[in-house]
Amino acid sequence: MTSEITGAEIVVRCLAEEGVEHVFGYPGGAVLYIYDAIFNQDKFQHILVRHEQAAVHAADAYSRSSHKVGVALVTSGPGVTNAVTGLATAYMDSIPMVVISGQVPSHAIGQDAFQECDTVGITRPCVKHNFLVKDVKDLAETIKKAFYIATTGRPGPVLVDIPKDITMHKCAYEYPKELEMRSYKPVDKGHSGQIRKALQLLLNAERPMIYSGGGVILANAAPELNKLVDRLGFPCTNTLMGLGAYRASSDKFVGMPGMHGTYEANMAMQHSDVLISIGARFDDRVIGNPKHFASHPRKIIHIDIDPSSISKRVKVDIPIVGNVKDVLQELLSQLDAAEAAAPSRSNAASLANWWKQINEWRERDCLKYPTSSEVIKPQSVIQKVWEVTKGDAFITSDVGQHQMWAAQYYPFDKPRRWINSGGLGTMGVGLPYAMGVQMANPGSTVACITGEASIQMCIQELATCKQYHLTPKIILLNNRFLGMVRQWQQIDYGSRYSESYMDSLPDFNKLAESYGHVGMKIENPNDVDGALKEAFAMKDRLVFMNFITDQTENVWPMVKAGKGLTEMLLGSEDL
Repeated sequence: MTSEITGAEIVVRCLAEEGVEHVFGYPGGAVLYIYDAIFNQDKFQHILVRHEQAAVHAADAYSRSSHKVGVALVTSGPGVTNAVTGLATAYMDSIPMVVISGQVPSHAIGQDAFQECDTVGITRPCVKHNFLVKDVKDLAETIKKAFYIATTGRPGPVLVDIPKDITMHKCAYEYPKELEMRSYKPVDKGHSGQIRKALQLLLNAERPMIYSGGGVILANAAPELNKLVDRLGFPCTNTLMGLGAYRASSDKFVGMPGMHGTYEANMAMQHSDVLISIGARFDDRVIGNPKHFASHPRKIIHIDIDPSSISKRVKVDIPIVGNVKDVLQELLSQLDAAEAAAPSRSNAASLANWWKQINEWRERDCLKYPTSSEVIKPQSVIQKVWEVTKGDAFITSDVGQHQMWAAQYYPFDKPRRWINSGGLGTMGVGLPYAMGVQMANPGSTVACITGEASIQMCIQELATCKQYHLTPKIILLNNRFLGMVRQWQQIDYGSRYSESYMDSLPDFNKLAESYGHVGMKIENPNDVDGALKEAFAMKDRLVFMNFITDQTENVWPMVKAGKGLTEMLLGSEDL
């Protein structure tokens, strides 16, 4: 007869069955039976964070930077509400993740019990799916479903809410080997006929453009994308979430598009005659005003795993629903056959003229900035980080000016190296992201690029780093302002800097040292290179580098809200 085990032990065994190696969490009354079961197992390591938001962010980055599924464990009530920001962040960027939350005992649900909240109701808008487990016999299958839903189709976070009594109850344990969900059948293969139509459009295009997004990285389709771009010889742009999908070192890469994209990427996007979108969603920060974007007629091909994303903001001509990797593999296969039948292309001359035009746009050198021997320019710090790390680091970022500078001035040649909050734009993610990345990629170089406002939102995680010997290098670009807020206030609000000045900052050196780490303060431009080399040479220490940067520097180019892609401000002279 099969022996019975508790729901808490079932949770632990299910995680082990899924190959989970790390769980980020914070204990509380509703999950203490689960924590007791964790104490008695050796299959995975639990990482004790200092705030539930950081647990979910760390699990999120763990997934973004690897092929693994991030897992977080939080208690009921405030544990769950603290986790909501992390869930929404992962949901907006389609990150596969499983969050297990405790709940008050079943009989107390709806009774305003201590530390009770409607977890399913609160989290429903910001998860791919959620479950409330009502019977211990359903627990193993529910967790199996959670991992399956999180990782298939368009990925996303899934939450499993478990009342405390369910973790106490016992039943026979068997983890499902296979899963059949009648109501959930994601499509992987794209329609061959649609792919054939897309290829014909591409091969006859005079001004083609390849626009790739985070879906390429999530589908592990970077090799196929690189092969396609190189074979076709077309210009390629990667969105903020797609940086590294196509290698930045190639002359076919025209930079990032959108609000802070390059002049050449935006102009090429707008003036193309055939645009293929691969795992991107035409969001507002990329295409600007949809009416302006539609003012230049073009044929649009859209490849996406999620049919609801297609023609959501921009009407497309050839929709292809399917897994990006599978679709690109078939597209390449059809390209082989087409080139075997007709080795020379009819659009070769047009393509040469298109590249001539793009290179003229490139000559604007839109990322050029004034250098200074008096004050540290934030852009130069990013460029030095790239040099010191040889472009091979994992870069996590918070949200703001520093995020955009990192995207612009640290060229990525590999996928899953650029870890940032794109859709939700969550300040505070940088440090817990660095923790998750380092746990998933031990021995790798990890740098967190942040601002003095963002870093203080989860700065307590310096204690977690100390406890688990995590050693990311923190690159603080300190301009004593809410930098992006100040920039918008300067441009759109008559330089009325309402509540954007940070006039009571801590001594970051002493703060870092109080947590047991190394602190550095760099104020002279001549000291930047040496300080970075010294910091990255300290492989076994977390180094907190406080760079005092130019307060007046803005992120250029910039497309103001409501404007079109070609209506860029290239510098302060355009104001």
